[in-house]
Amino acid sequence: MPPAARRLQPRREPRQVRAELTRERILTAAAHVFTEYGYAAGTTNRIAERARISIGSLYQYFPNKDAILAQLLVRHIDRGTWTQADRVDLAPGSLRAMVHAMVRDAIDNHSDDPQLLRIMIEQAPFSPDLLDAINRHGETRTAQIRDLLGRHPDVGVRDLTTAAELILFTVEMNTHKLMADPRGIPVDTVETELVDMITRYLRGDR
Repeated sequence: MPPAARRLQPRREPRQVRAELTRERILTAAAHVFTEYGYAAGTTNRIAERARISIGSLYQYFPNKDAILAQLLVRHIDRGTWTQADRVDLAPGSLRAMVHAMVRDAIDNHSDDPQLLRIMIEQAPFSPDLLDAINRHGETRTAQIRDLLGRHPDVGVRDLTTAAELILFTVEMNTHKLMADPRGIPVDTVETELVDMITRYLRGDR
């Protein structure tokens, strides 16, 4: 592994419950510290103090705060759920409702902490773990969306795989931008326009 990638890797992979709990305490503490102080002032000393562990213990798990932030984004990606879209109605005439469920899932997955989301998007380095999480998420979501498109009678696009990839990219990019800066256009407005745009595309409207 190249040195630049190695410096972003966690130093210790938890093998016991106690170690996993300590690792989670560090990540949770880091999320609070980065939100409160910003990334530049969110030092490992502050993270260790918030986690109530020694700085030496923190360095047993992570070599620096860049590695911690990258792991926070991995955790954010892995915790993303696919709930409403799993329960959609695939009857004729329900295409917009299906699209709305996909968009709503994405918004819900990014609504907890806009400031931390913005820091993760702007500052997180691309560690091997993060790239792996992004690829896994992309492959899983693309397959799920393609499956829904293939089963819905109102979908009029021919290349379902390309359509699924375009929809995932469009929804994720716009949701990230929207939720990381909630001072802009209202969430409801963006949600409605995004749903309308994707629904027209899937129907094959010209």
